[in-house]
Amino acid sequence: MAENIFLEVVTPSKAVVSEEAQIVVAPGSEGEFGVLKGHTTFLTSLKLGSLRYKDSSGQERVVFVSGGFAEVLPNKVTVLAESAERRKDIDVDRAKRAKDRAEKRLSSGSADIDFVRAEAALRRAIHRLSIKGVA
Repeated sequence: MAENIFLEVVTPSKAVVSEEAQIVVAPGSEGEFGVLKGHTTFLTSLKLGSLRYKDSSGQERVVFVSGGFAEVLPNKVTVLAESAERRKDIDVDRAKRAKDRAEKRLSSGSADIDFVRAEAALRRAIHRLSIKGVA
């Protein structure tokens, strides 16, 4: 069996993940990428999406990430995310309320609405719900 790589996912306010993983798959800005121990060093920006990894026991874990950067070293992956939540920590009711608010803003047609922010909020809410299996 291959050796593990250390995964660290942090946001400006907290550490979300800090553990060994067998494999890490992340949503890079140029496409999804996977990392095993011994991977070539690189730095990339991240897009909104699901960071998936298998913990040291082989259990698949999912973390919602909303932008940021990933640094890959041969023995460590560090993700600096704008926001991140483990699947188990996603509040479905909160995500549904955020989705409803964003949809109302977008459908209002008001000139005062920041459509870019509302669309981004909608994408974040939809992705959180999809991670939880709620559509």
